Parts: sequence; C-alpha cells; structure tokens
Amino acid sequence: MECTVRWQPEAGMAFNAETGSGHLLSMDGAPDGGGRNLAPRPMETVLAGTGACAAYDVVLILKRGRHDIRGCEVKLNAERATSDPKVFTKIHLQFVVRGRGLPAAAVERAVALSHEKYCSASAMLARTAAMTTGVEIVEV
Repeated sequence: MECTVRWQPEAGMAFNAETGSGHLLSMDGAPDGGGRNLAPRPMETVLAGTGACAAYDVVLILKRGRHDIRGCEVKLNAERATSDPKVFTKIHLQFVVRGRGLPAAAVERAVALSHEKYCSASAMLARTAAMTTGVEIVEV
C-alpha cells in the first residue's frame, strides 16, 4: 500500500493525498494553524477511516452470514491527549445497523469480530485509545 501526500503552499496548510489505488483526498488545517478550513483535518480522516474500516467489516460479516442488512452507519466520538503528540485516548463507535430480521446476536458478533480481529485501523488506535462500541438495530 502506498500514498503520496503533497502540501499545497498556495492554500496555506492544505494537503492533497493520492492513494495507491489512484484516488484523491484533500485535507486542510484549522485557521488558527494557518489553514482555511476547506477540508477535513488529517486526524479527522484517521477517525473516519477507522469508522469505515469497522463498518466494512460489519457489513461483510453480516452479508456472508446471509443476513438481510440494508444499512450501516457508525458515529465515532473521540478524545485526544492534551499535549503532543495528541493521540486519541478514547474512541467510542456507535453502530446503527438497519435490516430485516437481523438477530441481535449476529450484529453484536459482527461488531465484536471487527473490533477484536479484523479492523486494522481499530487495532492500531487501540494501542493508545480505550475503545468501546455500542449497537442499535433498526428494523426496516
């Protein structure tokens, strides 16, 4: 896996990343740090990537189990250290899974498997952050 990140000096503290798969991602800093607030902060993208990694696992596990999953969202709440490096110290992932006849045990198992075994982003962040999860199932 590879990625190239380029600073955009004409835009203050903006950066463009080109991923190894050929996709582009823009990031920017806060105005108090020289940015213009035109894109997510780099650490916000880390948090978003973690949520997407976990949701991907949950959806895949439930689909492979032939469950009728129709939607999955994850709301992440995080706290960071107050001094540098400002690593994440707490992260809560709240899953809302929508579907028909989804057994709570299957959804909870999928979340646990993602958290404990499959999500590499969660595994890395768990080295500095206390990570917790919650699940809500919505019948559609």
